[in-house]
Amino acid sequence: MNYASTVPTRQQQTEVSDPKIARTPASAEPSESTDNTLAYLQLLWSHRGLLLRITIYAMLASTLMAFLIPARYESISRLMPPDNQSGSGLAAAVAAMSGTMGSLGGMTGDLLGLKSTSDVFVGILGSRTAQDTLIQQFDLKKVYWARRMEDARVELARHTSVIVDRKSQIISITVTDRSPQRAAAMAQAYVEELNRLVAELSTSSARRERIFLEGRLQAVSQDLEVAEKEFSQFASKNTAIDIKEQGKAMVDAAATLQGHLIAAQSELEGLRQIYSDNNVRVRSVRARIDELERQLEKIGGKGENASNLSVQQSDSLYPSIRKLPLLGVQFADLYRRTKVQEAVFETLTKEYELAKVQEAKEIPTVKVLDAANIPDKRSFPPRVLIIFVGTFLGLTAAAAWVFGSALWQDTEASNPRKMFAQEVFSTVTEAIPLFSENGSRKHSADGVRNWANGSKTGPSSGPGKELK
Repeated sequence: MNYASTVPTRQQQTEVSDPKIARTPASAEPSESTDNTLAYLQLLWSHRGLLLRITIYAMLASTLMAFLIPARYESISRLMPPDNQSGSGLAAAVAAMSGTMGSLGGMTGDLLGLKSTSDVFVGILGSRTAQDTLIQQFDLKKVYWARRMEDARVELARHTSVIVDRKSQIISITVTDRSPQRAAAMAQAYVEELNRLVAELSTSSARRERIFLEGRLQAVSQDLEVAEKEFSQFASKNTAIDIKEQGKAMVDAAATLQGHLIAAQSELEGLRQIYSDNNVRVRSVRARIDELERQLEKIGGKGENASNLSVQQSDSLYPSIRKLPLLGVQFADLYRRTKVQEAVFETLTKEYELAKVQEAKEIPTVKVLDAANIPDKRSFPPRVLIIFVGTFLGLTAAAAWVFGSALWQDTEASNPRKMFAQEVFSTVTEAIPLFSENGSRKHSADGVRNWANGSKTGPSSGPGKELK
């Protein structure tokens, strides 16, 4: 069937002098365009069976593909913008500018090289440390069929999206996975890992102060233990409880004994005027005088080496007065060292607690706005869209094949381009081993060559018309 006769040809127009009459030939162009459109539609209608079959096949293939593609689920966790307490004047100005000017303020901060804490959070979430933790926690090398750790990181980054809203600074963590439960667990694990890394890697001044105080507390605690041990050993060995009070008590006791001794000696002299030395009363007073003198010698430390503080009489409960000055020096030194270490330890403990409170205020904690939930609807693939696009592409390809076939058949065999295309097609067909060696290749090539030359067999031979 040839539709060439239906396409109107453009007639040569005669020149006229009247400008109104000269414009009338231009009105033939819309009619020609309408005839071309009608010819195209008639060509498609004549091949409606082929178009319908290809459309059905494309729809079935796209449907099969849409249902064979594994379903994926998205779990989203949103974080509130962290509190920015950096104290930098320029950073505060940019933060204020970002709040008042919106995206322009954010661009100004980027140009000045100042990033918000949300950007720092995004960098931490994309770090290798965070990725390795999630890979090991969920065994993602096995899930992603990755042999190397780097391949697993690439796949994890491809399945994870971290976006910051420049206006509200809200961070959105989106995890895509074939399992909805694993997607929600991974999104939650990202938040937990971010919180841990922020607390561990914070570089605030309060954190540095707290770390310094921790080291000093450990050192001072050890020094205090050593000083207390030395002081307790010295006091226990020399019975030095309180040198000052002990010295005062020893002097008072010595004075009392000395008074009793003087009184006993006076009484002895009086008795010796009356009685003989063998008298019982005289001997009793003399015995009392001897005991008083012995106690005075013990208190005074008579006969002891004052330089040897470790020598202590076996029957002496307290150090003698002779030893007290020397014991007092070492006692005071050890006591002072112990008190100094105690004071330093108490001061550092107070400062340490204050630093911990300040650090807790300065560390930007992660505040979850929307916790990751288990998705109940797949995010990929869009099956209806895939079926529609596949069907449309199949129909478009079939229509292009019909138009191309008609154009090829209407081209003259003597056309150099057609002859060159036939030669190339024949050469490629003979070079590709698609058929067996029993002659089917030759027959197939001849059939293709006959079709290319314009021979037609069957009802779907196609029209032989001109397309304009």
